[in-house]
Amino acid sequence: MNASVTNMEPALLHGGNLVAARQLFPDAPEPFIDLSTGINPHSYPVPPLSPDLFTRLPEPAALDRLAAIAAGAYGAPAQDCVVPTPGTQILLAPVAALVPPGRAAVLGPTYGEFARAAALAGHEVTEVGDIEQLRDSDLAVVANPNNPDGRVFKRDELLDLADARGSRGLLVIDEAFMDVGPAGASLSGEVARHNIVVLRSFGKFFGLAGLRLGFALAKPDIATRLVASLGPWAVSGPAIAIGEVALADYAWAKTMRQRLEGEARRLDAALAEAGIEIVGGTSLFRLVRTSAAGSLFEYLGRAGILVRRFPEHAMWLRIGLPRDETSWDRLFTALAALQPLSGTV
Repeated sequence: MNASVTNMEPALLHGGNLVAARQLFPDAPEPFIDLSTGINPHSYPVPPLSPDLFTRLPEPAALDRLAAIAAGAYGAPAQDCVVPTPGTQILLAPVAALVPPGRAAVLGPTYGEFARAAALAGHEVTEVGDIEQLRDSDLAVVANPNNPDGRVFKRDELLDLADARGSRGLLVIDEAFMDVGPAGASLSGEVARHNIVVLRSFGKFFGLAGLRLGFALAKPDIATRLVASLGPWAVSGPAIAIGEVALADYAWAKTMRQRLEGEARRLDAALAEAGIEIVGGTSLFRLVRTSAAGSLFEYLGRAGILVRRFPEHAMWLRIGLPRDETSWDRLFTALAALQPLSGTV
């Protein structure tokens, strides 16, 4: 492996870092195509925004409207079960701190920030491979659908886990990719009856990750504690305004889900043609497995295409959807040229 790839790994740990990618592959053609994030490449059209949104602090009434709209969009029991936040990443440590330091279990392999946030909150963290191993923990964390393999856990299975735990500890369900998950799989509607916190990402499905908007769904007393931990004006006025419009646009969401499903099938066909094994994913990304993952990462990088590596799983790569036909053509061309090398790459 090229030593520079190893040296740059921390900068590319979560994907999306095109500055690091260009340093790693300085001779790659431009524009660089970022397929490393799992974010919808077809973003929601941002509505016109009043200048007041940038010059005034957000009004509490606007935040309340957003919470009410989010409750309807996500199926939460009520507005007071919804906490708007500046993205879900910032919530991981405060949510872990809702439980006194103890034993935290994260169902893996999954997003590495869950374990890091739990450790920062003082928990002794273990990654487990079976959902039954979550039962005896003080803090249990599940991503559903899971990142990066797209595993979906049955709603009844998760509710049984919540029931078995009763009032002890906290079950956290990260539903960052549930907008493209199976209908009826979300636990958003159950948060008022269990010690559950459901996390919902806005930026991934709506393709507006830079807006930094997310939501925690929980019973009102837990929601109140999270609001207090975030402090006033946690969500910006522009994020509130855009979130209100986008979350209420059910027609756009339905059409976009269909589009993403079609494009994911298109990606499947391209990967299959290149002889690359698909082992999971959602309609926003595919997880592939190959013994030559490191070489494939470098090959695509030199072609100006960034995909997601997993240092802890050397045979995995995660590949997102191209934004436009030009990007699709460059990916197709790179994969087609790879075929003669299939025995070594």
